[in-house]
Amino acid sequence: MAPTDRDDPGVPRGARRVSVVVVAGTHVRLARLAHLLDQAGVEVLGVAKSPDEAEALVCALRPDTVLLDLALGVGGIDAVERIMGRCATPIVVTGGAAESAATALAAGAVDVVTPGTESLGPSAYAAALGRHLHVASRVRVITHPRARLRERGFDGPVAVPPARDRGRRHTPVVVIGASTGGPPALAAVLGALPTTLPASVVVVQHMADGFVEGLASWLDGVVDLPVSVALSGDRLRPGHVVLAPSDGNLVIEPTLRLRIADPRPGQFHVPEIDGTFRSAAQSCGERAVGVLLTGMGRDGAEGMLALRNAGAFTIAQDEGTSVVWGMPAAAAALDAVSVELALPQVAEGIVEAVSRILVPEAV
Repeated sequence: MAPTDRDDPGVPRGARRVSVVVVAGTHVRLARLAHLLDQAGVEVLGVAKSPDEAEALVCALRPDTVLLDLALGVGGIDAVERIMGRCATPIVVTGGAAESAATALAAGAVDVVTPGTESLGPSAYAAALGRHLHVASRVRVITHPRARLRERGFDGPVAVPPARDRGRRHTPVVVIGASTGGPPALAAVLGALPTTLPASVVVVQHMADGFVEGLASWLDGVVDLPVSVALSGDRLRPGHVVLAPSDGNLVIEPTLRLRIADPRPGQFHVPEIDGTFRSAAQSCGERAVGVLLTGMGRDGAEGMLALRNAGAFTIAQDEGTSVVWGMPAAAAALDAVSVELALPQVAEGIVEAVSRILVPEAV
């Protein structure tokens, strides 16, 4: 998730100093960031200029957080992957283009300091760094999901039993919601789905404006199913993944066409998971499969309840493999969850649910 600064609750008065390792490409940049963090009341335990140094320092010092400057270039993404694969620590990224930030989030970073914040001046930038690092320090992270999948021997897709084609209107639809920690979790789930999946897949990921395109491009390169950003008027197709855009709410019509609706006044998350889930419940009913992955807050919980009440099968990521067990926990509290699964089992659960939908009816 890449929240905007309006999402930040700020640094609480009297809160303990958060510790950080700073990673940047030059001594000058490291010194500037360390100075700003000192102004923000953040304790800098150490600094690193390369992925090797960053991995070794974070594993040795065990800071609360890591601040990584994406101006480090390709090495910055490598540093994220190494840290999250060996000694998982909440990583906040700053600097760089939106596409680089989206790639960093997909690799396991938990937050992005909104691009352009540095241009507001040293005081505002220091305050933003402090807020983001304090929020990140409260996020419970896990080892990068791709590494977990390999460790558990869950490398390949699950076979889908043959099923009768019952027409476009009856195509199963899988709707997935995610927030904090979502990009790598999405890569793990979508990457384990078979290319022959006879269902359309719709994803709503909380992201700041300008990041969804980069996420879609990254996912399209790392999973076998084609991935794109949804456009209003698109028709859902089996075996394709569409991501909700960041400027509106994705609505699934009964014809399986998509509509991008304007956000409500004061809507907190754009796009919103609840709205897409509700539209799937109304348009697809028991031919939908709802999935709620890691994320902070409760968006998606009520929408998942609507799905389950409409006869859909619903899956929530379990606490042990969630970066933040907020949204799945909220759905479970409403009795909106058919089954809780660890991340490596979510794809298999989706395939099994789709297979049950496609079992030919008795004549």
